[in-house]
Amino acid sequence: MQETLHLSSSSTIPISRPKHLHFPPHSSPKSPTISLPPAPKPPPLKSPETQSPPIISPPPSGNTQLQELLLYLDSLGVDSFYCLHSHPPLISTPLSQIKSTVDFLFSLGLTAQDLRRIFPMCPELLTSSTSSTVIPATTFLLREALVETAGLRHVIHRRPRLLVCSVERQLRPTLYFLQGTIGIDDVSKWAPLLSCSVESKFIPRIEYLQKLGFSYKDTIIMFRRFPSLFCYSIKENFEPKFDYFVVEMGRELKELVAFPQYFSFSLENRIKPRHRMCVDKGVCLALPTMLKLSEGRFRERLEVCCSSSAPGIEGDFFTQHMQKTFSFRIMRKKLFETRTIMHQSAGG
Repeated sequence: MQETLHLSSSSTIPISRPKHLHFPPHSSPKSPTISLPPAPKPPPLKSPETQSPPIISPPPSGNTQLQELLLYLDSLGVDSFYCLHSHPPLISTPLSQIKSTVDFLFSLGLTAQDLRRIFPMCPELLTSSTSSTVIPATTFLLREALVETAGLRHVIHRRPRLLVCSVERQLRPTLYFLQGTIGIDDVSKWAPLLSCSVESKFIPRIEYLQKLGFSYKDTIIMFRRFPSLFCYSIKENFEPKFDYFVVEMGRELKELVAFPQYFSFSLENRIKPRHRMCVDKGVCLALPTMLKLSEGRFRERLEVCCSSSAPGIEGDFFTQHMQKTFSFRIMRKKLFETRTIMHQSAGG
């Protein structure tokens, strides 16, 4: 059906429209939407019986080599982790080289128990070349230092570092010094000293004793009589023991020349207690008698000296001690001045 709209009296425009108009619902412009992926579904639960074990990829070849090294050292009973910690180059050492060194040590008569001791003491032995270092050092000990074959195991057990020392730069120069300068005829008895440096260990100790008042000749005599003196610390051994010897004991230097083994005894556990007992009893014993005897025999000797006038025993210890007090005070002053000069030289 149609309706006629009259806009004006002069013109009539027929407009047709449907009776029922349908307009779309009003809505705002659509904004862009972001689509999210669907949430992942949780994996199905498996029972321990049906669950497959995880796949482990094989370790790199370097780790495999290290594992073989650790297993080999553990099979010998050696503390492998301690050796690795104290000597990191061991990590990259071929296992074949280590086995070569171990086989050579076994051929010398060493046992697995010996290896458990010497490798932690000197882990460098595990990384040193058997053909160019270990074997030449062993040959030197047998042929030039004249260490007996039967005693070689004992020497290595005490000082395994000997086997990693250079013959030309270390072992042979030290041998010549001990034989020529010190005058030790049988160096094989003191073979562990061959691994020590002449310049950094022997010479400073000789010079130190000379600064204390010993002549060069007496100093050499002391080291010849007791070569282990080279191993003692200047600060921890020589200084406190010599100070006590001169100041508290009131002794003369010639007694140390005759008995340099004095420095091998404990200051707190042997020297001081026995010296005080002698003072309490009014007895002055020779250094070897005072220090070398067992505790029981030492006390017996004190009682004998107190109850008799045995020959060789000083009668009035305190009188002699007082007579020497002034000279020892001078010596103490000299000792202090010497230490001051040495410390200033070291600081400069």
